[in-house]
Amino acid sequence: MANRTVGEAVAEAHRTEWARVFATTAQLTRDLDLAEECAQEAYAQALLTWPETGIPDRPGAWLTTIARNRARDVLRRESNFRRAMPLLAADERVPGPEDGLDDDRLRLIFTCCHPALGRDAQVALTLRLVCGLSTAEVARAYVVQEATMAARITRAKKKIATARIPYRVPAPDQLGERVSAVLEVVHLIFTTGHTAPTGAQLIRRDLTGSAIRLARMLHLLMPNEAEITGLLALLLLVEARADTRTSESGRLLLLSEQDRSRWDSQLISEGTALLTDALRRRAPTRYAVEAAIAAVHAEARSWEETDWTEIVSLYGVLLQLWPSPVVKLNRAVAISFRDGPAAGLDALAPLLADPALATYGYLSAVRADLLRRLHRWAEAAGAYEEALALTDNEVERAFLIERLREVQAR
Repeated sequence: MANRTVGEAVAEAHRTEWARVFATTAQLTRDLDLAEECAQEAYAQALLTWPETGIPDRPGAWLTTIARNRARDVLRRESNFRRAMPLLAADERVPGPEDGLDDDRLRLIFTCCHPALGRDAQVALTLRLVCGLSTAEVARAYVVQEATMAARITRAKKKIATARIPYRVPAPDQLGERVSAVLEVVHLIFTTGHTAPTGAQLIRRDLTGSAIRLARMLHLLMPNEAEITGLLALLLLVEARADTRTSESGRLLLLSEQDRSRWDSQLISEGTALLTDALRRRAPTRYAVEAAIAAVHAEARSWEETDWTEIVSLYGVLLQLWPSPVVKLNRAVAISFRDGPAAGLDALAPLLADPALATYGYLSAVRADLLRRLHRWAEAAGAYEEALALTDNEVERAFLIERLREVQAR
């Protein structure tokens, strides 16, 4: 087996199996640092062993076995020392609401989202430990220095250890205080995979798949929680378009270019039913409104039939629930399709001075597209160049380069 092929297999196993390998090892060690070290060593061992033995049929199981065996060796050697060290509380004798779900990833995500940690630490730790992103990738997502992010993650792990935060899904009376953070993290995992920040692929299916599985588990755990139902509806309705977001050659396809006959009708039906259930239970949540926007797109038989008036209205509701500059940006796009690119540009203008969007490449990309639609070619070219400087995903970069050349030729 060529080393290159083994390298690709290990990389694929890291994308798809890291969370399970790490989480299962953490349940044994009750020490996040040790679990991470053992998981990393398992992947390193795969690079050495698989060229000789061949790639196993179940790479995740192989990696988990190696990581757990390594952890057992370390625990045996250091048993006396570790008795005096703070560990994740076991709580294994107390049955919890997750019994029957049998997924260490869910326990891990609730551990990372403990209310003793700040929201930034919760999200950063989850991206690092659950999603397997490097510290550099997490730092890039937060637009901070790698050293700063490394220190933040280290502090969070130490706080989990010293506070003896249980490695489990919390009891029913504690779920309420934790669920909002968990949902935000699951949503972030999905959006990180929906458009990968870096790399040659537009979508990281391992992340979107993990987010949907976690959302399903949470829905099973709390079936009457409208916020969870709304999130699951949103993820399914967006995922329904996944196969049509790039062409066979790998080119980015805009919503207006996608073949709607290839959208996953089963996911759309399930997502729509969940959305209806969420809206019937209580006043709309942020995720339910986002799902409603996705549902409007799903119901339109063609791009031309999209109900932009309804979408603009829904973005107005979403702004009340989640006053985010990104929502304002998306609303400006919807306004441009309802009222024309000049109106969209006017709606976009206040956002150009928003520091939260200073390094947000989509702001420049949207502005470039509006200027292109207005035939303001030189300004559009400048905006596309700005967007390129802020974009690392290779599929998105190729699309922006194509558009830049188009307006430069005018």
